[in-house]
Amino acid sequence: MTIKIKSIEACTVAPRPKPKTPPRRASYNKSAKRAFPINKYPEFPRSLHNIPGEVGPELWVKVTAENGVWGIGLCNWANLVTPLIRDHFAPLLTGRDCFAIEYLNDLMWRSSMRFGATGLAMVARSAIDLALWDLKGKLLGVPVYSLIGGPCREEITPYCTSDDLDWTMELGFTKFKISNPVHYDEGLDGINRIEEKVAKARETVGDKADLMYNPVMSFNVEYAARIMERLKPYRLRWFEEPLMPHDFDGMAQLKKANPTVPIATGEDLHGRFNFRELVDRRCVDILQPDFRWCGGMTEILKIYTIGEAAGIQTIPHSGASSPFGQHFSIAMPEASIAEFWLHSDPGVPLAEANKYPGMNVPVNGVVRPSDAPGFGLEFREQDVIPIK
Repeated sequence: MTIKIKSIEACTVAPRPKPKTPPRRASYNKSAKRAFPINKYPEFPRSLHNIPGEVGPELWVKVTAENGVWGIGLCNWANLVTPLIRDHFAPLLTGRDCFAIEYLNDLMWRSSMRFGATGLAMVARSAIDLALWDLKGKLLGVPVYSLIGGPCREEITPYCTSDDLDWTMELGFTKFKISNPVHYDEGLDGINRIEEKVAKARETVGDKADLMYNPVMSFNVEYAARIMERLKPYRLRWFEEPLMPHDFDGMAQLKKANPTVPIATGEDLHGRFNFRELVDRRCVDILQPDFRWCGGMTEILKIYTIGEAAGIQTIPHSGASSPFGQHFSIAMPEASIAEFWLHSDPGVPLAEANKYPGMNVPVNGVVRPSDAPGFGLEFREQDVIPIK
């Protein structure tokens, strides 16, 4: 069976209804200090919403088949990747078989070499690829998790990324990840503040809960090694993305210095070749590609296979926070838990704050993806608006 692609469009979507339940307080995301690489320089405030290069606006891609059925996918940095989709990838793929996902991805990959295949081109590819999988599921009448192997577990156990630990515990989560306010330029004072924060978090969630800590590329090797040593008493489940993504040598050095502390990284790496480097060097314990930035489902399945062959789990960035990650996590044996990034205010039910219509949210610390065809997203066609 061959069904050709009629169009590929960069889109926005109609805004979701605002939650009806009033919050108890504002989310930590609106006030907590966060450190990123650029915060080395004091001119850049440590607010999540004022950091140059931080996650840009969402962009949806709609792929429509010649019979009128359409699928939808997601990426970020809409202002930067829209021209790539509109002027390069859409003309390249339109008219080709929408079921030939491997071939279409290879065309996108090979056509990006001259202008950089592992940066914004990979981000743009992510949305197109996810839309192709959504479309394939709809055309065949099955959920994407059935297309990639079928369920290997009854439900997904998410860990919650939030500093609002009291609220996340009330929601039923049993695994937790907290943020980082410190840059390596802050020296011993910064190390002391990090230990104070982690110690307080450990006391809050208790001795039996998994606790993770995420520096988001804000350390160098020396600083990260000192912090990993200092935090050993708190038994972190993992230490996440301590170095900038290009520093494979540094990651290897860091793992050698602290072999008993698990390291996770990968949300800011783009494509399987970067992950192969991490695996070949045995300098990481958890792979964390992001579906919106790393090439979509097709590329992450390849990354998963590279990790699986080396005995390394793939636990995608924000995996339980999107329908894409939920379908992956229910189907892949070496994806034992999944991240739910909590963006909403304490007191607001997760169902009311849900950004994606049709996506299930965690209840009592577990979640299962929708069984509807494709990724189960319930956007009406009139709510998906092409960007002119």
